[in-house]
Amino acid sequence: MEIRIGIQNVAREVVLESELSNSEVNDLVSKAIADGTSLALKDPKGREVLIPAAGIAYVEIGPEEVRRVGFAQ
Repeated sequence: MEIRIGIQNVAREVVLESELSNSEVNDLVSKAIADGTSLALKDPKGREVLIPAAGIAYVEIGPEEVRRVGFAQ
């Protein structure tokens, strides 16, 4: 699923793919904001993104659908 994170005072979004469920991402974001710590997310390739919770403007979590590749019959 795709996750888009808006950062305060920054025009560009942070966009990454994740194998976590919507509820897992929601829990991580909520905990980071409540604790005032950094939000840490990893993509399937092992790249890790750390964002200070105080700078998060919004988080958009995409649907959990798996994209199909190829021809359907």
